[in-house]
Amino acid sequence: MSAVFADELTEVEKPVLESQSGVNTGDDTWISIGGDTALYSIAGLAYGGSFSIGYGTGSSIGVKLTYYLNEEKIDTFELSIILRFYLMGKEAYNGPFVQFMGGPSLYNRSGSFAVPANAGMVSAGFCFGWRFLFFDRLYLEPQIRGGYPYLVGITAAAGVRF
Repeated sequence: MSAVFADELTEVEKPVLESQSGVNTGDDTWISIGGDTALYSIAGLAYGGSFSIGYGTGSSIGVKLTYYLNEEKIDTFELSIILRFYLMGKEAYNGPFVQFMGGPSLYNRSGSFAVPANAGMVSAGFCFGWRFLFFDRLYLEPQIRGGYPYLVGITAAAGVRF
């Protein structure tokens, strides 16, 4: 490859550079679903699923919706705004990242979920994860997080980038 800068790459060379280096030469939109756990209660872990959508290369902004159930029959719905920074550079879209999340958490007894919820509070936290990219479009993301009102949480997500 004779070109040094991404602006000088031909249309044939750009995908090769992206797949070899993990550096995006354009914009990045991503969407994922995941399985989540969080330590919300002293009785044990809450288990659930999530849906995320975001935009950006190097740093991303997005939204994550998570729904949890626990052994005490309390439903938790989190709506989080996420701000993500990839540690491999300002044009990266894979590899290690740190993520800040915050938004409302709503709680209800199972079977009586209502908006507005019977109780809720602001949820905020910090996450460390790693995006493993396959075929330059599909990815897996394991994540670990800490924050409030949960103590710790783990997510395993799969997604696609556009």
